[in-house]
Amino acid sequence: MVLQKSSSSMVFKVRRNPAELVAPAGPTPHELKLLSDIDDQQGLRYQIPLVQFFAYNPSMAGKDPVHVIREALSKELVFYYPLAGRLREGPSGKLMVDCTGEGVLFIQADADVTLDHFRVGKYQSMEFLYNAYNEDLGSIRDITSVTFFRGIAEIAQGATKPSILPLCCRELLCARDPPRVTCIHHEYKQLPLQDDNKNVFFKPSHASFFFGSKEIDALRCLFPLHVAQSSSTFDVLSACLWRCYTAALHRQNPNQEVRFMCAVNARFQPCSGESYFVPYTNSKGEHGTVVLICLPEEGMERFEKELNGMVKIKDEEKTIKLMSNL
Repeated sequence: MVLQKSSSSMVFKVRRNPAELVAPAGPTPHELKLLSDIDDQQGLRYQIPLVQFFAYNPSMAGKDPVHVIREALSKELVFYYPLAGRLREGPSGKLMVDCTGEGVLFIQADADVTLDHFRVGKYQSMEFLYNAYNEDLGSIRDITSVTFFRGIAEIAQGATKPSILPLCCRELLCARDPPRVTCIHHEYKQLPLQDDNKNVFFKPSHASFFFGSKEIDALRCLFPLHVAQSSSTFDVLSACLWRCYTAALHRQNPNQEVRFMCAVNARFQPCSGESYFVPYTNSKGEHGTVVLICLPEEGMERFEKELNGMVKIKDEEKTIKLMSNL
């Protein structure tokens, strides 16, 4: 079975205005706020680009969305004022937020396309959008939150304040002094680098894979009957991804430990049998799961080969499809 890669290309024009700072609409406290020990982890010191789509709302007819968003953001920052500050590094590398009230970066950009152009695959044109709109955020902390964006939407619709106010009690998530370890988290233990992957630099390849009910059933058939009957969709898909990912890494040491970590949404508890992966409906109306994979280019080829070998569906038109190279 051969995975089919998306061959569609998209070209559109983007007119981007100069970047500006949106400051809080009112006075805010000027103070230093230490990040908690959870937020201050070395492994979290990077930024994640995020693209969100919002459909047109007829009630917004005649209104400038840029003006509405900018004004609502300014009012929201009065309550989320640390986001308008700057990160500082203190003693021993401890990060803190200097609540200066300088504001957040805001860029207006107009493109000659609509959301309908992206309906073929929700994840197909992220690289286009990121390159078109991206700007160096400098020292501004890129924090995204469901409650933060919800608050902006509520204020844009006429609310005087967000329905859920932020709680800045980071000291509640700091370690005891002296620390008292009650549980060892092996997932945070740093694995030693093997000789075959030291000082290796590679060009990453990003891809997204769709798994519908037929693909999941095909994977489940690879399990012993008693295991297949007791395993959830998350178990089946996780085992498949771990095997394909391990094969893709092509390690010389067959006994090397390969870990599998999956980001989940802790705001809800899936029902029995549901998956923690991202739910998705493809262009054919089929419901399933989309999984994003990042590997070296050679590793991605091995990943696809291993996956094709595991998933064998008689109807070739129903093969797993690689929806995009992000």
